[in-house]
Amino acid sequence: MRQLLSVLLFFILPCACFAAAPSGIPRELARERARLISDLHYSLSFELKPQALTVPGNEQIRFRLKSAQPLLLDYRDGTVRDLRINKKPVGIVHENGHLLLRKEDLMEGENTIDVAFTSSVAAAGKAITRYEDRDDGSEYIYTLFVPMDASMAFPCFDQPDLKGRFRLFVGTPEDWTVVSNTPIERNPLAATPGSPLHFVGFQETEPISTYLFAFAAGPFRKVHETPALPGVYVRKSQYDKAVPEVPELQQVTADGMKFLADYFAQPFPFPKYDLVLIPGFAYGGMEHSGATFLREESVLFRTAPTHSDRIGRDLLTLHELTHQWFGDFTTMRWFDDLWLKEGFAQYMAYRALSQLKPDEHMWQRFSLSIKPAAYAIDSTLGTTPIYQNIDNLENAKSAYGAIVYSKAPGLLRQLAFIVGDQHFRDGLRIYLKEHQYGNAEWSDLVKSLERASGRSLTAWADAWIHRRGMPQVDVSWSCDDEKLAKFTLSQHDVLKEGGIWPMSLQILLSYNRAPPARLRFDFKGAMSEVRAAKGKPCPQFVFANDQDYAYGRFLLDEESQKFAVRDMDTVKDLFTRTLLWGSLWDAVREAKMPPRDYLEVAQDMLEDEKEENLAQSITGHSVTALHRYISDQAREKLVPRFEKLATDRMNHADDLGMRIVWFRTFRALAGTAEGRDVLKQLLQGTVSVPGLQLRPLDRWNMVDALIALSDPDADKVLAAERERDHTGDGLKYAYVAEAARPDAAAKQKYFDDYLHNAARPEDWVEQSLPAFNYWNQSELTAPYLRPALEALPQVKRERKIFFVLAWLGAFIGGQQSAASNAEVHGWLKTASLDPDLRLKVLEVVDELERTVKIRQRYP
Repeated sequence: MRQLLSVLLFFILPCACFAAAPSGIPRELARERARLISDLHYSLSFELKPQALTVPGNEQIRFRLKSAQPLLLDYRDGTVRDLRINKKPVGIVHENGHLLLRKEDLMEGENTIDVAFTSSVAAAGKAITRYEDRDDGSEYIYTLFVPMDASMAFPCFDQPDLKGRFRLFVGTPEDWTVVSNTPIERNPLAATPGSPLHFVGFQETEPISTYLFAFAAGPFRKVHETPALPGVYVRKSQYDKAVPEVPELQQVTADGMKFLADYFAQPFPFPKYDLVLIPGFAYGGMEHSGATFLREESVLFRTAPTHSDRIGRDLLTLHELTHQWFGDFTTMRWFDDLWLKEGFAQYMAYRALSQLKPDEHMWQRFSLSIKPAAYAIDSTLGTTPIYQNIDNLENAKSAYGAIVYSKAPGLLRQLAFIVGDQHFRDGLRIYLKEHQYGNAEWSDLVKSLERASGRSLTAWADAWIHRRGMPQVDVSWSCDDEKLAKFTLSQHDVLKEGGIWPMSLQILLSYNRAPPARLRFDFKGAMSEVRAAKGKPCPQFVFANDQDYAYGRFLLDEESQKFAVRDMDTVKDLFTRTLLWGSLWDAVREAKMPPRDYLEVAQDMLEDEKEENLAQSITGHSVTALHRYISDQAREKLVPRFEKLATDRMNHADDLGMRIVWFRTFRALAGTAEGRDVLKQLLQGTVSVPGLQLRPLDRWNMVDALIALSDPDADKVLAAERERDHTGDGLKYAYVAEAARPDAAAKQKYFDDYLHNAARPEDWVEQSLPAFNYWNQSELTAPYLRPALEALPQVKRERKIFFVLAWLGAFIGGQQSAASNAEVHGWLKTASLDPDLRLKVLEVVDELERTVKIRQRYP
């Protein structure tokens, strides 16, 4: 209420009270504007000039006003040259990111606002971003407005539930191409006499939220233009690399569009669909309606791709495509319901690909790629509920992370299991039909699923959407006369905050010479007896979350863990084997299994593991255990054995994908002089992996390792790679490699650059952070732990959504000592932090706490 009063006082008191204008976009302000404003139209014109630091623009906003009221129009980080309301020039009152529209200048009904403005453009930190292609000297300009950065680029009502129709006009050099949400008007605009710019106009959009409006401009080339397939645009220097990759991208997108339109019973909701590959893009993709932007590196692989990498690209494409329905067509009313778009996009990408490519074990991939991130955060004190109370859109960045991208899709899989696939689909159809081109809340979705299924979901939704954390489910069983005499499940909150989670799960009873038994069970209390199990033959092992329908930590009971450690290689079912490996790793992270035991099981069984995705997971966990969880002395004994295994497998595995997995594993763990020699031989070409053609980032990753490990030839190797790779990417990778130098002066130079060089592209910084904090340099980087924490407010303010977690993950994750753990917690006790940043520190420091605990328990 206090915040609402400050908003109202801004309108009522004389101009001396400008400071009362709210920062950001408070929820109360947004609700009031949504109540007053309707039928919103934007007509925008931008002039994009090469090398210019600013972008001039003109705009007309038309809308209906329920009653004459003062309004705040959002605009920050730019200047207003002229402002007219209903054709009348008015004084410009621009304060705290808002333009004041006075009541006496507005009227009930139709209103028109004309604005001439100038916005900023830069390589980083701005809503309009410039990218300079160092390969050919060309320039590209693109927008990125999520969650509320549209108001950095042009004046607008920058909230998701004030959807508007946008018409865009853009002036660029004549050889540039512009891609936006809609097709270009059939009749191109004539160039202004004497102007170096050529203007194009775009058709008006359907109603969309401001964060979904976008354009990208530059000498893009269209690749593999084919009727009935989406258009794909790439910068001209990358055209030849894109030619072989784009057809597959287009086809999976077209197949996905057909599947989703049928599944949702709603045709594709926009007039066209293009994909634009953006170099150095801050996210994997961004789902602007009709024009998705994808990170160029996610499509044009910089390392030799495995089959799983290509499946990952399919999933990214389908994720962004799903947003055209869940997010663009029907949009969450406010960013506290971010999961309504992100969780669904993630879940539906897997569901779609499981139908389009049924032999790809998509739900096994879901368990390996999605669930672990959710479980990792939900077991920390930094976790949040799925539904987060966002009081102001300037805090909307806090909603992004594993909770919406990993936990939400995991719970949607649980929900589909509870209500049944057909009822789940029918509920989604109701939801989309009733909120087309509009906004909705999570309660609308739950009601739609209740109507479709005929069952109440209130208790389930209250527990899983409003409560943070997760349960651990434990199994207790015993046999008598070769029959199950007892089988009970119990659950407890991993955060020890209380509460019981209702869930439905499938229990596996596995037998040596008989088919497994699978029992569905609805688990609602703290402890329950599974009566259907009693009298069944005594199993070899049991697993309480067969097929991974439920959400929570499922550790193996003592007998089942003994089986997994001893006889994992006898489990033929891939999904079951995957879940057992996951449970063993959970036991390591919970300090209930010595990491050395896990490493020994991995060494014994990895040679026979044929499935690429699972092998990649096990080797990744093994590298983590080697670098973090065991002592230096144990590492010295184990690394040579892993190097030998990796060398053998990267040369003799049956398929190329597995050889690539083992090459990456070898590169990550090589630490002995012999291992470093192999890395140098691979770079020189005197040794090769059969069938593997090294790509630039493969080579630079090996250079990084040699520099970080203080190899005596590191400088020579770096110089040779610089000479070999003169591309724009090569300049970035050389910057990353130098960050790995085990040198105090180099670290200081880079840290200063991170915080004070605004011209440094964000992707250069983000990609160099792990090299700066290389796993073996924790003593060298420890002095930067506290300065990195103290820089958090600046980092959050100046960088894109996910950068804060990357920053924390590098600087806290680069530490392994009890002293560093104590330093983070000591700093938290006195630091003045906003709640979001405090939670993110608690989230990330959990891994450091685990490292210390595991090392202390298993010295």
